[in-house]
Amino acid sequence: MKLERKELVVCFVVGFLGLLSAATGFAAEAKRIRFYQIQFPSATECIYPRSPALGLALTAAVSLMMAQIIINISTGCICCRNGPHQSHSNWTIALICFVVSWFTFVIAFLLLLTGAALNDQHGNESAYFSSYYCYVIRAGVFAGAAILSLTSVVLGIIYYIALISSKNQDASVFVGSGQGNIAMGQPQFPPPNPVFVHEDTYMRRQFT
Repeated sequence: MKLERKELVVCFVVGFLGLLSAATGFAAEAKRIRFYQIQFPSATECIYPRSPALGLALTAAVSLMMAQIIINISTGCICCRNGPHQSHSNWTIALICFVVSWFTFVIAFLLLLTGAALNDQHGNESAYFSSYYCYVIRAGVFAGAAILSLTSVVLGIIYYIALISSKNQDASVFVGSGQGNIAMGQPQFPPPNPVFVHEDTYMRRQFT
């Protein structure tokens, strides 16, 4: 299937935002605060160093959200569509990719925001059953969010292309059926020219 210029632009922009989200997610994983970087001036106080992971995680979350918004605006509401295209294999692929894309988007978005919030703490102290501890984001949270972000964007692009292909199939079927009806309505042979016979001639042939 050949994509038009508008569709190519949408795929390019969404793909770029997906790569940006994944790259900044992996960068946030590399720049997250480790436990050995925390300072303990007292037994009940934790001093966290400054980390660029907050800005990187927020950039990844915003890029992922923009990619999801562009895909859904370009395709419209898939739940409101009715028609013969629902029986096509492209429609089934689009529906599956739509559901999984939203599922991975929600998880990746929450992981990025939660990780950014937990990673940006300064001088907090906590008590749990008279024991003090300091929060540190676990390894792999930002990396997992980056993988899910890239998966969500790829599935969104597949969903977009499959839905466009399903629309094109519907249009070709409609045009083909319309042309078939017009061809059936037209006579294939020209009608014979009417021949005028005089009444006296007809009567003579009857008596003879």
